Amino acid sequence: MSETLSPPASEPRVARGNAGSNNYRQLKIRVRDAGLLGRRSGHYLMLCVILAVLLGGTATGFILLGDSWFQLLIAAALGILLTQFAFLAHEASHRQIMKSGPGNDRAGRFLANAVVGISYQWWMNKHNRHHAMPNTVGKDPDIEWDTISFQVEDAQKQKGFMGWLTRRQGYLFFPLLTMEGINLHFRSIAYLFSPGAIKGRKREVTTIALRLAAYLTLIYVVLPFGMASAFLGVQLAVFGVYMGASFAPNHKGMPLIPKESRIDFFSRQVLTSRNIMARSRFGNRVLNVVYGGLNYQVEHHLFPNMPRANLHAVSQIVRDYCAELKVPYTVATVAGSYGQVVRYLNKVGLSARDPFDCPMVTEFRPH
Repeated sequence: MSETLSPPASEPRVARGNAGSNNYRQLKIRVRDAGLLGRRSGHYLMLCVILAVLLGGTATGFILLGDSWFQLLIAAALGILLTQFAFLAHEASHRQIMKSGPGNDRAGRFLANAVVGISYQWWMNKHNRHHAMPNTVGKDPDIEWDTISFQVEDAQKQKGFMGWLTRRQGYLFFPLLTMEGINLHFRSIAYLFSPGAIKGRKREVTTIALRLAAYLTLIYVVLPFGMASAFLGVQLAVFGVYMGASFAPNHKGMPLIPKESRIDFFSRQVLTSRNIMARSRFGNRVLNVVYGGLNYQVEHHLFPNMPRANLHAVSQIVRDYCAELKVPYTVATVAGSYGQVVRYLNKVGLSARDPFDCPMVTEFRPH
């Protein structure tokens, strides 16, 4: 189920110029007056302690189990935990955890490089561009072609095997996510070796290399080669599916904005984002943990440095404000959001279809 909360008989209002700036300013005043712009240090301290204890327990279980195929359960648990640490690195990059920018960067770099094994600077560069121009053609890196086509123009360029895959990309979306863990590691490391100035390049390369060496050594020393390889495969597959499934529903299938369009910040962020919500407050609390706050994507884009613990309360303020301005506020259930993503990807993928793929046409096609 999905709903767009705005008066049904009215057209969405996209403000421009001073009116657009004023819309966001007025919303921010409401949120500030509600006391929801401050940091939640206690929340993040508790979350870090819980994740550290769980990671320690997982490592202990790995050592105690030894040569056992039950290690694949440990691998799956590790994939989930590393995704949760990636969420924390994402929040540090948005200055959500500490008041100090350098402090957030140090925490984020440690979490991304030493714990998760991906480049923090690569993530910062890519994700900041996404936040500035979400779903904007030619400006948002998250809708650029990367195995999957998010735009009709990209889908129509795919030929041969990639064309076959593109035409079925919606149905193949979740199977393809099993490779996303490898893709994230590869792309972040490739970025560190790309030309041009990269802040902290040597430090990140060294940390990631040491982390990778220690991780692989531990796995292949404790486990037989085949089991160790299976462990690594399961961990990366779970990590990839969890990461991809957490970020994909937030914008995929939402409106794309032409490159040169001039839209105010408030409208741009709201119109291109989709929230994932449950029917109960408890359900939303669970989703907030599972998705690392990304289920409140509208609020996250409007207030990117807001702690995830505040997003639920802010969502009601934003929802009411959107109704006043007649700006659509899109909400979907978990199943509904993934259904929309799959349908959208299939629709884009089918744009690459050969018109002669129709069986009836093919029968009369010259040979």
